[in-house]
This record gives sequence, structure tokens and C-alpha cells, in this order.
Amino acid sequence: MRSLSDGPLSIRTFLLPELPGVQVVRFKTDGRLWRSVKERFSVTLTQVGRSEWWGRGKVRSTTPRTVDLKQGGEVHRDLRRDGPARFQSVAFDESLVAEAREALGVPASARLRQLQLEREQPTAAAFVRLHALLDEGLEGRANTLELQTALTEALAALVGCLGHTDALEQRRRGPVRQVVEALHEALPEGITLEALARQVGWDRFHLCRAFREELGMPPYAYLTHLRVSRARRLLSQGLRPSEVALQVGFYDQSQLNRHFKRIIGVTPGQFARAVQ
Repeated sequence: MRSLSDGPLSIRTFLLPELPGVQVVRFKTDGRLWRSVKERFSVTLTQVGRSEWWGRGKVRSTTPRTVDLKQGGEVHRDLRRDGPARFQSVAFDESLVAEAREALGVPASARLRQLQLEREQPTAAAFVRLHALLDEGLEGRANTLELQTALTEALAALVGCLGHTDALEQRRRGPVRQVVEALHEALPEGITLEALARQVGWDRFHLCRAFREELGMPPYAYLTHLRVSRARRLLSQGLRPSEVALQVGFYDQSQLNRHFKRIIGVTPGQFARAVQ
């Protein structure tokens, strides 16, 4: 376990040896708003606080009665937070989700059909149980078999939430998803707007409008948030900020520091000391 405190902000990160590929992060925060591009599948439960956030073109409300699901590439943007909050997020490495997809016959192209569940829904039961058992495991009160069973059931539930969009939605969103994939591939070197537009056969004006409508930010901002998300992962693996800056496509460490502090609320060095 590692922890970071910055005034009212507290981030505690846990890696359990019994569950490789799983990261547990506990947040305590004030009314500050968060904005990020998710790198991995994750499931978040809120213990205290209420917020409104934007994702996939809709505004949603998070309370202690909801379960929030995220998928790699998704944009999360807080709009309002009613004072202090406490919430816990469990993130899964892509290899874990891929194993569950293959075992259960779900194609890699399938996406989350919804980003939020009510805790009382049967679909949410495996996620709630995993969070509860992780709490016990971090206190030494859950055994390995119990934890691994809960993880397997949660991964099965997550894969069960995946599906294909209808034909109309696919035609509308398909080109934007291609641009998102191109931005992920171009993370280290960058890419021009004209090159993105050529990939989907659009002019740059149409591309910018459709991208903002779908993801709530222009392509350059998405790429910056994606780089910061990748930096978080690399910092958690023990890389130095100076190494991370170049690997994720920033000019130097000072540019990484500026964007990381703006988006995450702490410096890369502070974050690295919290998770190494």
C-alpha cells in the first residue's frame, strides 16, 4: 500500500499479491472536479458524496447507491460534486478482461452497454461483493480462494455487460472510434488533424464537431488526457517522471508536470511516491 495526501485530497493505492493485474485505489477528496480518459476497465463504488458527471454524451448522477463502470478509452468529466467524497475504484489489466472475453465467447469489439448500475440490481452484485472482499483482504480477513473467486465472478459480470451497438449507432460512432484508436496508436509520436481526418474520410471540420459531440472534448485534449492516464500507469510501475514524459509523448518533464498537475491535481513526483 502507498498513500498520498495533499490537503483534503488523499489517494491510497493497493496491489494484492493474490490478485495480479488488479489495482485498488481509494480516494478522499474535497469538491474538486476530475476529468480523465480511462486506460483500463474499472468498477467504482462511492461510500460518501454525490456528483454529476458526463460520459458518452449523457449526464449521470453518482451516489452511494450506484456502481460506475468504465472502459478503456472512455472520457469521464465531473460536472458537479456536493462537497467531500470518498470512493473506491478497482481497475483490471486488459489481460484479465481478455481472458474472460475469450472464455465466455465475447468478441473484443464489444463495448459496455451502460456505464452505471444501481447497487440493488442483480448485475451489480458481483461488483459489490468484490469491493467488500477487497476491503476484508486488505485487512487480512479474506483468504486467497475467496478473493480469486470474487474476482472471477466480477470479471464474468463485467464481460456480461458488454455488447454490440445497433447498426445506426455504429454508423454514427464508428468513425469516431477509429479516430480514438488512431490517437491511442499515436500516443508517443503524435498525429496531425489532417491525418486523422484522412483515416475516416472526413474533412477536419466534420471530424472536430463529431468528436466533441461524442467525447466532450477535441482530439488534442483527448490525446493529452490519454497521455496523462498512461503516465499514471507507468509511474505506478516505478518509472521516473523524466522517463515517463518521453514515453507518453510529452516534450520534457516540465510539460508532463504541467498537464499532470492540471488534470490529476498533484505532481507526477507526488503521485509516484504514492504508488511505488
